[in-house]
Amino acid sequence: MASVVATYSIVACDLDAGQWGVATQSKFLAVGSVVPWAEPHVGAIATQSYANPRYGPDGLALLRQDLSAEEVVKRLTEADDEREQRQLGVVDGRGRSATFTGSECHDWAGGRTGDGYAAQGNILVSADTVDALANTFEATAGEPLARRLLACLDAAQAAGGDRRGQQSAALLVVEKDAGYAQLSDVVVDLRIDDHERPLEELRRIYELHDALFGRTPKEEWLDVNAALRAELVEALKKLGYTAELEQSFPDWAGAENYEMRVDGVERVDPVVLEALRRMT
Repeated sequence: MASVVATYSIVACDLDAGQWGVATQSKFLAVGSVVPWAEPHVGAIATQSYANPRYGPDGLALLRQDLSAEEVVKRLTEADDEREQRQLGVVDGRGRSATFTGSECHDWAGGRTGDGYAAQGNILVSADTVDALANTFEATAGEPLARRLLACLDAAQAAGGDRRGQQSAALLVVEKDAGYAQLSDVVVDLRIDDHERPLEELRRIYELHDALFGRTPKEEWLDVNAALRAELVEALKKLGYTAELEQSFPDWAGAENYEMRVDGVERVDPVVLEALRRMT
């Protein structure tokens, strides 16, 4: 028998940004190890209730054939004798969406779809939780996908959430070559496995992740004029970095995990500058 992943989730995409993602919360240990699956320009999947984890890789394989989200849901569930206990949400590479809730899922259970998203949940207080996921996603158009998904989770919890309470949460966002060092497709993959307030902890970890690995548009970077260069040199000396700025600045940044936000010393990311100022 598969595990009971009683939860709520949203799978979604931002076609303009080339991003796909999944966000989920549950009264279940390490929900992020089971529910979320995503691949750039292919799609995103959430598998839950008496979860069938094979829906993840098998569903992505079907999506790579350019099948619609609806067709993928149909094929996965028709091949599964225990489909009436399953819940599934899919968004494909074109932004089409589909959701499935088997007739044996525990109440309240159901889903809702819209342009670029599928929201679903089971063992919920009411349908308000899924409506909150959907309404919040629609209302936050134009914001970064990861932040939209976090907002969806917060709204869903405020609307009632899983009627058994909270335990774990996860956020997964993918984009082609947009992960660490542009050598990965994983933009964000954060999991809170066991926590009294997993959504608060997930947002805290996300903000830390964004500070270290997020992107400040280059046009917002600051020119390092003589005064700022002197400030950088002095600050780094206080921290024990006494080499020339061209060496000491990237050395410090690498030690503090800001290497993704540094590109020479002619211009500086304001996030990195603020971090250095806080440390000194």
